[in-house]
Amino acid sequence: MKNIKTLAGIPLLAYSIAAAKRCPRIDRIIVSTDSPQIAEIAVSFGAEAPFLRPAAIAGDRSTDYEFFRHLLGWLSENEGSMPEYMVHLRPTTPLREVRYIEAAIEAVQHNPA
Repeated sequence: MKNIKTLAGIPLLAYSIAAAKRCPRIDRIIVSTDSPQIAEIAVSFGAEAPFLRPAAIAGDRSTDYEFFRHLLGWLSENEGSMPEYMVHLRPTTPLREVRYIEAAIEAVQHNPA
């Protein structure tokens, strides 16, 4: 449960949530986890955790593709919507500057593939 280890008394996950909350271009923060404890912590810091990820795609060898696919499927089935863009902020990179997140989002929006 490395994502809830603390740095300066704050769970690593909370740093990513806080960074996302400071980004004007991010309008929704969803945490994908198989852990009820992590989901509860995420919600307490202002994120959504509307589902628990299946254990089959929550192991050490699970890929980002698997959880993104699960998230998009869940959004489609439960909300009838799909995000235009998604930003992946890993909890294991807690110290990041919001300006870099914003610059990356802007670069993608202005240079679609």
